[in-house]
Amino acid sequence: RVTLLELMMAKFGEKSPVSSEEMSVFVRHADFLASNFQEQCEAVLKLASAADAGVEEALVTVRLLDVLCEMTSHSEPLEHLQTLPGLLEAAIDTLKLTHLAGKQAVNVFSATHALTAEEDIAHPAVGFKSHLIRLIGNLCYKNKGNQDKV
Repeated sequence: RVTLLELMMAKFGEKSPVSSEEMSVFVRHADFLASNFQEQCEAVLKLASAADAGVEEALVTVRLLDVLCEMTSHSEPLEHLQTLPGLLEAAIDTLKLTHLAGKQAVNVFSATHALTAEEDIAHPAVGFKSHLIRLIGNLCYKNKGNQDKV
């Protein structure tokens, strides 16, 4: 699942123009990706602990967020994703929870988390909060209703 999401993200990240057929496929799958993110967004909180339980689901959630950030950076899927019920709220709630998790203990979500080993730099949750903020910003771009919610 992570590999498939990385391929989708790479396709969106390409500088070459995306055909209208490819864009329609991405827009059709946007609902599915957004609903999966909404259902699994709290799984990433398992990365705050040192335990390995649930890490796979957390990695999928991190990649789902990356794909949603890329999708909302383009106009066609952006307009569609801005109107999805619950996506903005899920992103805001997850940001609050990760911020709280970072305050409760020193972990990958802490603002003062010191990078002590190379594995920490490559940790999939590094930058998760900034990607949540990017998604929230993209969902609020030129959308007064979402801006008012935030």
